[in-house]
Amino acid sequence: MSFTKKVTTARLSYDGKELDLPVLEGDMGERGLDIRNLRQETGLVTFDPGMANSGVCESNITFVDGAKGILRYRGYDIEDLAEHCSFLEVAYLLVHGFLPTPSEYNAFSHLMNQHSMLHENMRHFFSLYPDHAHPMAILSSMVVSLSTFYPELEADSTEAIDITVSRLLSKLRTIAAFSYKKYKGDPIVYPRPDLRYCENFLNMMFHTPVNNYEPDPVVTRALNQLLILHADHEQNCSTSVVRAVGSSRANLYASISAGICALWGPLHGGANQRVLEILEDAMHSGASPKLLVEKAKDRNNNFRLFGFGHRVYKTYDPRAKVAKKICTQVISHLSHHDPLLDYAQELEAVALADPYFQERHLYPNVDFFTGLAYRAMGIPVNMFTVMFALGRLPGWIAQWLEQRDGEGGRIVRPRQLYVGPVHRTVAETLASKPYVHPTHS
Repeated sequence: MSFTKKVTTARLSYDGKELDLPVLEGDMGERGLDIRNLRQETGLVTFDPGMANSGVCESNITFVDGAKGILRYRGYDIEDLAEHCSFLEVAYLLVHGFLPTPSEYNAFSHLMNQHSMLHENMRHFFSLYPDHAHPMAILSSMVVSLSTFYPELEADSTEAIDITVSRLLSKLRTIAAFSYKKYKGDPIVYPRPDLRYCENFLNMMFHTPVNNYEPDPVVTRALNQLLILHADHEQNCSTSVVRAVGSSRANLYASISAGICALWGPLHGGANQRVLEILEDAMHSGASPKLLVEKAKDRNNNFRLFGFGHRVYKTYDPRAKVAKKICTQVISHLSHHDPLLDYAQELEAVALADPYFQERHLYPNVDFFTGLAYRAMGIPVNMFTVMFALGRLPGWIAQWLEQRDGEGGRIVRPRQLYVGPVHRTVAETLASKPYVHPTHS
């Protein structure tokens, strides 16, 4: 079922033929050329590496306007949600399409506690991973393993969907905390029924038998806000992977596991880790922020300044503004001075004043300050992308459900332009040079 409306047509002339292609318009005025019948009518396919100019679906979940710096979930501005909502409220919004009432929220929160435990047999998996295994590797493999322990997937009822969603949201938090404990070599800490979502995560991360950890309300609020900033972002790399895997009718756990793997890359969710590594390396080497900016501008230098620029945003990333505020608040509240924040703020000022960065719209993105905020909370660098995945999970689930219910059962199947050998035969190859087949040697 289509929700976009046809507003006009565009005429394509090719090979003596003319074809009228519908121009569709979304609710925010963005327009797209409907080319679904292009190959059938003309034999042509479009060529768009990276799909930067291709609308692959209709969606009513998230709207992004990169030119104006707007990000909205279900119509709500990201700044509004981060200021007034908890992460679980936003997760409910993304999955259901509306913010929960107090009774709906309490029921959802109850399901979170009810499904927060892992099957005890899954604990053996953690002991078998190598020491210092990357938490993202553990996260992705443990999520796909959930399908073997919980094979019953959701029916169409709201209650069944809530159970599956809360199970995955809650257990991913537990898996993430357990993977950190595995990395540290500390005893695993179980979730507590008296703590809310982010409090529980912080307690499972930092409580030890010799440290009676109590979640700090300021840090808990900051974590809620950071997860909200990451909760969805339209058809990005990992979301596209989740939808593509889901289009094959793979189950939710397999689709989310694939999304986690896609998020791992340094050009996507792994960028927040790279930002902090670059800042730390620069400080330790004595490189000034100005030198980093000059290196980034040098076309003969392979150096890349992560944390600046975005494929979509051509102005300041609205998430980065919120993340910067969170970062400074947390560091101030914890009363410890972080020279890395000073360095980052100086780097931001130098970059924003540089004509090269201005002309190319290279503003700080969400990755620039989130790593500094997580660092201040005590979360290690190799957990940064895991935090991104934890935040992005409700968006992935919402996108998976939307794809499953609304795209007519079509499997994702892009086309290509083949540029390899036209035709070869084994006989010609053998005649042209001596060749011994491995099975005959």
